Amino acid sequence: MIVTIDGPAGAGKSSAAQELAQRLGFQVLDTGAMYRAVTLAVLRKHVAVHDETALERLLQNLRLELNPGQVLLNGEDVTLPIRSEEVTLASGAIASSPVVRRRLVHLQRTLANGKNYVCEGRDQGTIVFPDALCKFFLVADPVERAHRRQRQLVKRGLTVTVEQILHEQEERDRRDAARDLAPMVPAADAVVLDSTKMTLPQVVETMERMVRSRIQAQRSPC
Repeated sequence: MIVTIDGPAGAGKSSAAQELAQRLGFQVLDTGAMYRAVTLAVLRKHVAVHDETALERLLQNLRLELNPGQVLLNGEDVTLPIRSEEVTLASGAIASSPVVRRRLVHLQRTLANGKNYVCEGRDQGTIVFPDALCKFFLVADPVERAHRRQRQLVKRGLTVTVEQILHEQEERDRRDAARDLAPMVPAADAVVLDSTKMTLPQVVETMERMVRSRIQAQRSPC
């Protein structure tokens, strides 16, 4: 059984996915971390982000593993390095690469095959798992998202203004929604949830109720 949670940065996807998966007894697939890990590898190897041939060569020798709370790149724990601002700024171009996206979509489907997963990202319900049991698209007011991002950065000891975050956020949203390959849009059958004035427990409770209802409907005899 697959549950997808898509939406922009700062909407609360990661926290909701973790909590929902714990309640359901599912695993979590953080697809954003996968793209960040590839981005880190690209930056380290000084590969041009628009050189599809070079990216394909890099991917051939890249081993990516996801464990609970941990991301391994060729056996190295890169859980913290992939959250750097350098990786964040470069990840958009990598996510728009056809060769990278093909490879990671295949890997995501392979990882989830035959298992119960809550998958969070930007194209999980539209491209990767179009037949998912339940699909959610989580949104929030841009200013609230920027404040959430600022709080995350403060916890890491970084000082960034809300205005700067808003500017970067608007650029990223525009790029993600406008790209030709797997744009960030709600699936036609996704439930759109606005988390601006909702607490995390409220968001998760809403999702859990809908998922369990769908599971029950699936198990009921015709």
